[in-house]
Amino acid sequence: MYSPYAALKWIKENHFAKFDESVDISFNLGVDPRKADQIVRGTLVLPNGTGKVPKVLVFAVGEKAAEAQKAGAEYVGGEELVEKVAGGWVDFDVCITTPDMMKHVGKLGKVLGPRKLMPNPKSGTVTMEIEKAVNDSKRGRLEYRTDKNGVVHCPVGRVSFDLDKLLENYSALLDAITKAKPAAAKGRYIKSVYLSSTMGPGIKVDFTKPAEIEAVA
Repeated sequence: MYSPYAALKWIKENHFAKFDESVDISFNLGVDPRKADQIVRGTLVLPNGTGKVPKVLVFAVGEKAAEAQKAGAEYVGGEELVEKVAGGWVDFDVCITTPDMMKHVGKLGKVLGPRKLMPNPKSGTVTMEIEKAVNDSKRGRLEYRTDKNGVVHCPVGRVSFDLDKLLENYSALLDAITKAKPAAAKGRYIKSVYLSSTMGPGIKVDFTKPAEIEAVA
């Protein structure tokens, strides 16, 4: 079992792919995701982003459409854009909508749902604060949720990130997951934590140790 620093340092020094691999984290949680009151989900903006600038689509019209374009959304539109997505086009990473557009966007569940792109008020993607939502997405806003096995998977950056940046992102995620503990969860909540690069092995992390640069012995 490695400290957060030792795990991330090992990953940076031993990655072998020719591309800038993602550094990912997995939290194995002591919850039963089959029960609605034990689902762990939430959003946060990583202090140093994920290393990937997502393509953002916004369903909006009028002033909010102009706001989305000004904020840097790649795709902005109303009902015509809904129809395009309904036809199977999904060349984007984040989907945001104003509340008034949900009557049209709602029918996209079968297209967006399986790809985890469906806008949701809880994740901040159904909102009138379009500029903030787009900016947060560009900065590295993550939406996390337990899978059917009670595991949360998230990126914490790229192998090209400095160690202190990866440690900051790791700390932010660990803090968010810890605070998201459901009241109905009993027993040990965080059972294990693993870090890995895209192509590398999983490394078990002692999450009780502080995420800080360690002195060389």
